[in-house]
Amino acid sequence: MGRLQDKVAVITGAADGIGLYIARGMAAEGARVVMGDIAADKGRSEAEAIVAGGGTALFRPCDVSSHSDVEALIAAAVAEYGRIDILVNNAAIAIGGMPIHDMTYDQWDKLIAVNLSSVFYGCKAALPHMIDQGGGSIVNMASAQGHVGLDGWTAYAGAKGAIMSMTRQMAVEFGKQGIRVNSISPGTIATPMNDQVVAELGSHLTDTWVKMHPIGRIGRPEEVAEAAIYLASDMAGFTTGIDLKVDGGLTAAPRFVPEFYTPQDS
Repeated sequence: MGRLQDKVAVITGAADGIGLYIARGMAAEGARVVMGDIAADKGRSEAEAIVAGGGTALFRPCDVSSHSDVEALIAAAVAEYGRIDILVNNAAIAIGGMPIHDMTYDQWDKLIAVNLSSVFYGCKAALPHMIDQGGGSIVNMASAQGHVGLDGWTAYAGAKGAIMSMTRQMAVEFGKQGIRVNSISPGTIATPMNDQVVAELGSHLTDTWVKMHPIGRIGRPEEVAEAAIYLASDMAGFTTGIDLKVDGGLTAAPRFVPEFYTPQDS
């Protein structure tokens, strides 16, 4: 028996990166996973691969900036499996690398829609089912960026900080109804989204990212997936309202690149 045996899990942004590894990991633990993403062809292929490997999965196209798409994703899970036990609000985009006053209104609106409003849409659609069935687990993807500053990423950090605050509020509000709500703050993870950032802003970022993590490397998506599996499972039955940092020590250290830092004489 897996840690999530027969639970129904909905994961957004599940066609690649962290979301895909969460879907694979939860399916391997016995969950029936419902995967949503805008990348329809890849999402279907990945769901088929999970099924071919002995898991249970289905894919539905979903643009998380559209509340109707998110509602349809949750409805598909309930129609297919009769319930929803786990919601992972994972989908996100990276727009940054610029001072906040250089960000366009369109960039701001898009980032907030995908990274923040989507969490509201997912919770709004899933919570009534969880309340009716007497419980559930919501895992929201925040970021180390919501804890510490980095030039050019004010909007992204703002959205992720808001997710952590929403997580705490919902944990308090819905705890008595058996619903646990937690978030995860990854550090820099090897994902297609971060590959895109490197392509746009320069390959020098790769070395910089490594130096920012005391553990000496960036993270792997399966390491974040393991945290999501734990928070979604009954092993975390007394855990709610937390933000679990999976960040290689990034938020524990001063935010500087060591080779460019010269300590003052004592």
